[in-house]
Amino acid sequence: MNREQISMIAHTDHPIKSPLDDDSVRQLLERGLPRGDERVLDLGCGGGEWLLRALATRPHLHAEGVDVSEDALAQARRAAGDLGVQERLVLHHRKAEDFASPQSFDLVLSVGATHAFGGLLPTLAAARKHLAPGGRVLIGEGFWDRAPSREAVEMLGDFTDLATTMDRVVADGWTPVHGHVSTRRELDDYEWACWGSLASWALDHEADPDSAYVLATATTRRSEWLRVYRDTWGFLSLVLRRTPDFP
Repeated sequence: MNREQISMIAHTDHPIKSPLDDDSVRQLLERGLPRGDERVLDLGCGGGEWLLRALATRPHLHAEGVDVSEDALAQARRAAGDLGVQERLVLHHRKAEDFASPQSFDLVLSVGATHAFGGLLPTLAAARKHLAPGGRVLIGEGFWDRAPSREAVEMLGDFTDLATTMDRVVADGWTPVHGHVSTRRELDDYEWACWGSLASWALDHEADPDSAYVLATATTRRSEWLRVYRDTWGFLSLVLRRTPDFP
C-alpha cells in the first residue's frame, strides 16, 4: 500500500486534510468568498473538499482544482457528481507548481499543501501568479507554538513561530484580512481521526496482506504525534490580500 492510499484511508473521517473543524472551514470560505460568484483555484486540491463545500453553498461559483493524484481527482469528480456541481468544477491532473491558466482567479487556495512549492513564501509566489486584481488567498501553514525538539523539526519541517510567520507574510507584500489558529481540540480531533481511521481499516480487513502494515503505521504515527510534536506544533489559516504600493 503506497503513501497516497494510506492518506486516503487516514482521512476517511476527516476529509479536510488539515486540523480544522467544519465551522472553521465555513468561516474561512465566507471570508475568502464575500460575493459568492467568484472564480476559485485550489493548488493541491486532493479530493477537492474545499472546492466542493464552496460550490455546494454558492450556486454562482466556479472552481478549478489541481493535483498530482489521479485517485484523489477521481474521488473529487464522483463527489461533484453526487452534489450536482460537476458542471462548475474543472480538475487538472498535474503538479500544482506547473499549472498555468489564461484566466485569473478571485480566490486562490492552498491549505496544508505548501510543501508542494517548497514552503510558505514560494506558495504565496505561486498564488500571486493566478490572482485577479483585488483577489484573495486562503493559505494554511504550520508553525511552532513552542520551541520544538530536533526530532520534531526533522519530522515536520523547519517552521517558525506564529509572530515570525506573520512577519514573513506581511514583508512579502500581503495584508491579512482574516486568520484562524487551530484550537487544541481541532488539532487533537484531526490526529485522532487520522490514526483511528487507519487502525479501524486494519482491524476491519485482517485478511488483507496490508493489514499489519497499516496498523503498524497507525500506531507509529499516533506515538509520534503524542511524543514528538503534540505540545509544540500549531496550524495557522490566513485570508490574505495584496498590500498596495502606497506612494
